[in-house]
Amino acid sequence: MGSSVITARAAATFEPVGRSVATARSFVRDTLQGWGFADIVDDAVVLTSELVTNAVVHAGTAADVLCLRTDAGVRVEVADRYPEREIPLQGPGVAMAGPDREGGRGLQLCAAIAHRWGVEYTSTQKQVWFQLDLPERPVGTRAAGPCLPADLLPLADGRVRVAVIQIDRGGAIGAWNEDAEELFGYSADQVTGKPLTDLAAWPHTPGTSTGIAEALRLSRWEGSYGIRGANGRVTPVYASHLRVRDTGGEPSTVCLLVRDHERAVLQTPLRPQSIDGSAAGEGQSTVDPFEVFIGSPAPDDLDGLLQRTVERARDMLDGDAAFLLLATDDETELEVRASTGLPSARQRFARVMVEAGPGRYGSARMPAVHDDLAAVPGAVPLLAGTGMRSVVTVPLKVEGRLTGSLGVAAEAPGRYSNEEALRLQFAADRIALAVESARLGELERLRRGSLSFLVEASDLLAGTLDRDQTLALMAQMTIPTLATWCAVYTIADQASEPYLSYVLHEDEDRIDGLKALLSKIPPPDPIPTPGARVWTAPADAAHQAALRTSMRNLGMNEPPSFTSGIGTTLATASAVGGETVVLPLVARNRVIGMLTLGKPTDDHFRQEILELAEDLSRRAALALDNARLYSERMAISQSLQRSLLPPELPDIDGVEVEVIYRAAGEGNEVGGDFYDLFPISEGTYGFAIGDVCGTGPNAAAVTGLARHALRLLAREGLSGPEVLDRLNSAILDEGARSRFLTLLYGELRPQDDGSAELKVVCAGHPLPLRLRQDGTVEPAAEPQPLLGVMEDLELYEQAVTLDPGDVLLCVTDGVTERREGTRMLGDDGLTEVLATCTGLTAGAVAARIMRAVERFAQDAPSDDMAILAMRVPGQRKQD
Repeated sequence: MGSSVITARAAATFEPVGRSVATARSFVRDTLQGWGFADIVDDAVVLTSELVTNAVVHAGTAADVLCLRTDAGVRVEVADRYPEREIPLQGPGVAMAGPDREGGRGLQLCAAIAHRWGVEYTSTQKQVWFQLDLPERPVGTRAAGPCLPADLLPLADGRVRVAVIQIDRGGAIGAWNEDAEELFGYSADQVTGKPLTDLAAWPHTPGTSTGIAEALRLSRWEGSYGIRGANGRVTPVYASHLRVRDTGGEPSTVCLLVRDHERAVLQTPLRPQSIDGSAAGEGQSTVDPFEVFIGSPAPDDLDGLLQRTVERARDMLDGDAAFLLLATDDETELEVRASTGLPSARQRFARVMVEAGPGRYGSARMPAVHDDLAAVPGAVPLLAGTGMRSVVTVPLKVEGRLTGSLGVAAEAPGRYSNEEALRLQFAADRIALAVESARLGELERLRRGSLSFLVEASDLLAGTLDRDQTLALMAQMTIPTLATWCAVYTIADQASEPYLSYVLHEDEDRIDGLKALLSKIPPPDPIPTPGARVWTAPADAAHQAALRTSMRNLGMNEPPSFTSGIGTTLATASAVGGETVVLPLVARNRVIGMLTLGKPTDDHFRQEILELAEDLSRRAALALDNARLYSERMAISQSLQRSLLPPELPDIDGVEVEVIYRAAGEGNEVGGDFYDLFPISEGTYGFAIGDVCGTGPNAAAVTGLARHALRLLAREGLSGPEVLDRLNSAILDEGARSRFLTLLYGELRPQDDGSAELKVVCAGHPLPLRLRQDGTVEPAAEPQPLLGVMEDLELYEQAVTLDPGDVLLCVTDGVTERREGTRMLGDDGLTEVLATCTGLTAGAVAARIMRAVERFAQDAPSDDMAILAMRVPGQRKQD
């Protein structure tokens, strides 16, 4: 860190597993945000992600991450324990890794993004470090302006209201004055204790600007945003924030807010230029022409620079409004980025064509003057319906390439001539390079923020295979980062209509109304063409419904065209009244749904946000389709598993029977454990419990074969050994699909004296245990060869008599092989638990065994478990 003093440090170690990369990103993000370094968080997260990936994924070692804070910035060190790697030097002999390669990108990104970086080796580890410096912020200056005539003073309402809001350390509102009540419609009691973020309409563009949470922590901040009033509308405000502390040292932020058109009340005055004529010859000046037009100090962000530009252009030509548009990379469209004297919220990010019409005046590439827009309707679409009559527009060019357009308009016709166009073009030429430089800087920050956003989005989407959770994540990731509201439509198959599956709005109170609105209008067409396309149906329907509601409130008859049953409110109409776009969700060459994003009234999407949304939609589509395939597979597996178990157990007079079955895992694999209890003849019942080797379709085939063959052969009057011998032959006939099978099969015959006679054959299965009334436990059968291995088996059956109160317990090996580290429950452990079950019912015995098995280890069972308990009733005691 050179001579910089380290003021804070944070360290963590991450194990060599895949999830450590996401954990490391969260650690660095939380640390830097806690230090107030929001400007460099995205860069630090991207670099840390690549370096930790190299350590835990490619090198396979643990990664040590150390964050060091200084007044100038932050240094992050990532160390692994694999020092044998070579440094990919940048030289003629060794090329840096390409962007598509999996390894080597960490150092390439360090070279491209970090201000300083390096690699250090020790005898035990390799350490890569990078340093990111905080951007310099211009310091505000105090200044006094000259006395001006009244007609040159800034305009304001008759009563200027200055809202004073005090925000505590946690971001909650602590004080709210009377002017704030008048401006926004909330009383102090309604908002005290609520986060300011609930009311603030802050521009959410990843990686391009300070968020409101960060702005509240700065010592000073000044700029524009919006406050949502009690009527649901956003009031544009100009704000000045000052961070203070009370006598007890507790920090808070005092916010002064005025209506945006009254910003002169709070706006920091510009430092006047002093021109020393003696410093240059006649007709020359030492003042930079850019600073003459923009003022000094110039804003350090693109939005501030553009806003200052339009205000100066309007004042220079004494206009009523001004606007500035930036060209897209292909120079086919212009995007509104700043305006004054116009409804800026309505126009921001609106797009118009560069070649809007024939002739010189139809192109933004040439200066143009329109004396009266009423005579040429549509000549300047941006000014339609604003009352402006005359306008002058000039292009912004850098090295001959169109980068934007600057215009000034007036309400009176004939205000501008070629002389004003020349003056405006001169100003545009002075600022074009600075604007383009600031735009490229913003694009670079947006690219880095977008990369960080997509990395985290991919991690979240890859972390679940649940369809509903995937839908919720898709919506939650877009709100409010990309849009104000979001709706996800899904398509089950090619013959199905799109179905509205999920709706989310940044204001939870608007969700129900938005869902009601969208459910009443036809869904967008499932067009597979990549990219975002505009969808006007929600805004049109909302406006019609709002008009119908207003007419009803005025006691007017509704026109026939407004007979729709949409139950919405004016607030809902405002929420969806802006631009709405639809992005197709395409996976495996099929449209599986649509991601719909919307803005509030008259808002538009910027092109970079739409491109980011398109990237997100591709990832989300694949995640959603994976979740669908997983759900279908799990449903099939569960259905197959249920088909391999008896639908219900018969009631046996004189014998209690209880079965507990637990499938291991998440239910996406068909297990090999099964059980059955069925009548053979009058007074005789067959029972079986078995375990087929393996899982999946082949195991399921043998399971189904065994259960159905047992019933069929037993009802043919065959003895137990004969039944198992023929089943063994049937399994071997399956050839390569065969699986060996352990099976306990028996026949049960209740007796008149209250006992029960059993004949059992245990073919390689865990032995059945008999619990007597005196608490002794003993095996009820002897082990014999398992099925599905050899052709000629010599099996025999054994007779067992259960006296009143006796219990016969049968389990699969998932019970006896339950493990905790090196310990295993085993036959001895099962015998000990069963010995405590004297006098319990069959259901209580089975439940106690299952509890003991589950408590034996902390981890979830890794094998299926089946428990079959049969008891001849006797004296019972309570569990």
